[in-house]
Amino acid sequence: MDTKSKNSHKLGVIIVVFFLFICSLLMMNQYGLIRQQLESETDQSSRQQEALLSMGDELIEGSYILYNEYSQETELSDFLNEYGQRDFDLTRKFMEYGVFDSEGKSLLDETTELESTRLQRAQQYYAFWAEYDFSDEGELSAVQVSGKSLTAQEEYDLESSYLNDAENAIYGGYVTEITEPAGVKVVYGMTSDSLASYTETVYPQETGLYTLYTLSSFRDMFEILILVVIAAALLLPCIKRLDISEMKVFRVPFEIPVLVLFFLMAADVFWMTGSVVYSTVEGSRLSSGPGMLMNVLMWMCVFGIFFWAFTSLRAIIRMKGAYWRERTLTRRLFRWIRYGEGGGKKIREGTAGMFRKGKKFFADQYDALLHLDFQDRTNRMILKIVAVNFIILAIVCLFWFYGMLALIVYSILLFLFLRRFTKDLQDKYGLLLQSTNELAEGHLDVPIEGDMGLFNPIREELKKIQKGFKKAVEEEVKNERMKTELVTNVSHDLRTPLTAIITYTDLLKNETDEEKRKEYIEVLEKKSLRLKVLIEDLFEISKAASKSVKMNYMKVDIVDLLKQVGLENDSRIREADLEFRWKLPEHKIVMWLDSQKTYRIFENLIVNITKYAMPHTRVYIEMTDGEKGVHISMKNVSAAELDFNVDEITDRFVRGDSSRNTEGSGLGLAIAKSFVELQHGMLKISTEADLFKADITLPKMEMPEEPQETE
Repeated sequence: MDTKSKNSHKLGVIIVVFFLFICSLLMMNQYGLIRQQLESETDQSSRQQEALLSMGDELIEGSYILYNEYSQETELSDFLNEYGQRDFDLTRKFMEYGVFDSEGKSLLDETTELESTRLQRAQQYYAFWAEYDFSDEGELSAVQVSGKSLTAQEEYDLESSYLNDAENAIYGGYVTEITEPAGVKVVYGMTSDSLASYTETVYPQETGLYTLYTLSSFRDMFEILILVVIAAALLLPCIKRLDISEMKVFRVPFEIPVLVLFFLMAADVFWMTGSVVYSTVEGSRLSSGPGMLMNVLMWMCVFGIFFWAFTSLRAIIRMKGAYWRERTLTRRLFRWIRYGEGGGKKIREGTAGMFRKGKKFFADQYDALLHLDFQDRTNRMILKIVAVNFIILAIVCLFWFYGMLALIVYSILLFLFLRRFTKDLQDKYGLLLQSTNELAEGHLDVPIEGDMGLFNPIREELKKIQKGFKKAVEEEVKNERMKTELVTNVSHDLRTPLTAIITYTDLLKNETDEEKRKEYIEVLEKKSLRLKVLIEDLFEISKAASKSVKMNYMKVDIVDLLKQVGLENDSRIREADLEFRWKLPEHKIVMWLDSQKTYRIFENLIVNITKYAMPHTRVYIEMTDGEKGVHISMKNVSAAELDFNVDEITDRFVRGDSSRNTEGSGLGLAIAKSFVELQHGMLKISTEADLFKADITLPKMEMPEEPQETE
């Protein structure tokens, strides 16, 4: 059975392919006729005849307009206001015209004597000439057409056409708003050149695809063959040996062939195939052997799509109800949504939720309408807006009953919408006002939450303000704490050497032993120098903080400067029993810096290392040359536990040893940070376990030709 079915399918496929091939050949057999019709459509005489045939409405209209220009019995401005610009305004630009009485006298001032003579001798001068004869009662009694370019048959056809156009215009009321011509003849004339220009204006020569689409030889044959293909698709399965409708390619869901056919119609199958046909009949490369093969394949493909689509849809007749259950994607989708798990369940629940919300919304609006308080100021304002809106729209649709009904419904919906919108706006504004009150009362930790709708951007700005206030308050609290610590630390650091100086001064007064006096004097000198250093550091950091430090920029080799600082502090390094590992560039790095301030930066950091680093450990100092700046890293192992705040260690009078056992002012890192920032750089302190790390970044500033001194 399977072998017979396959053989039957093969035979059916061969017959269908042969049938589609024959349809394609029949379509291509029309190409010769299509070429002939294209040539005739572009012929000058054919287009001229079409232009003259379409002129009848303009000429009868012009007869009324020209007569009223002469008689002035009707204000043409009223006529133009009623009907607008007339087609005759264009036609009259290509012709000579005149209005004559029964004795042949010209009645129009704009008609010259020469034109008047010509218009009454049509056969001698004009390629086209037409005369409209009106009786004394205002009826059109005759229309005559002649001309050098017209045959007798063409003259007869034009007269018949113009009479018919005149009757339609007169009895249709298109020109009766102005005075009817009476006892006159209205004559028109076109020279050969004017007729040619008019023809090109009204019927320009079109050799494009649009002309092809209007040809019966193309559209009619194509539509007939499509019907033949559809009939074959529906009838061929009736012959069992040729039935191929059960092949897999035809067992597709209902929606697929419908969508394919819709796409073909929407994309205009005439346009898609017409471009190929036009290129072929016009003698392009498509008219060669490969081009003709392409035409055959194109038509077989187009007819094949229609055959496939209708063969697939034919199963509706055979399967009946089972077809809609088994071969429709829509039913599968609905079943999946209704009974499926996972995604289907989510869609089902979402749809039900939307329905419930919609039902609740309309119920709420209905309830609000029942309990509407017209004493409320907001409601009164909304009612005024709706009333004005109603009046405006009522004027627009005053003469349409159904429009008024729609307007009533629209006004009710508009009121409900505006009322709900205003109430929602008030609620959101209440939330906004509550948040601003919290800020005004100083509650900076209260979160600003909730959907504020239209005011959401303001909510975000309030959050920024809240964050800024919190930061400012924290900074102020920190500054107050630092001021307190500053007073305490300054008092302690200044009092210690001062107390020693007073004590040893008293001892020196009463001491007679010369050796002890020398010892006391040495102590006094040491404490005095210590006090001097503290005071100088205090002034230095004060000036740096107030940005009043003078910066003396010059060209500085920063590699050599760092080496110099290391050499000059070599004794301190040996006393601290530290092993310095230097990793510096081999080449010079010349930068635009303040040499003295940069030296002080390096000195303070190295001195800080000698004070607080664990003895018998290594210190790593590394310099990296970058494109935009230089990075210097100093790392050491701390002797004490690093339990301080790294963000505050560079503040004034803050030390890593909270017990203040080591000698120092507590201003070293603060001074270093200030001098780095004055040179547009950055100093960052970081710790990890007992590892202390200082990172300095100095930018490479543009160096002028001459050194400058800036503040």
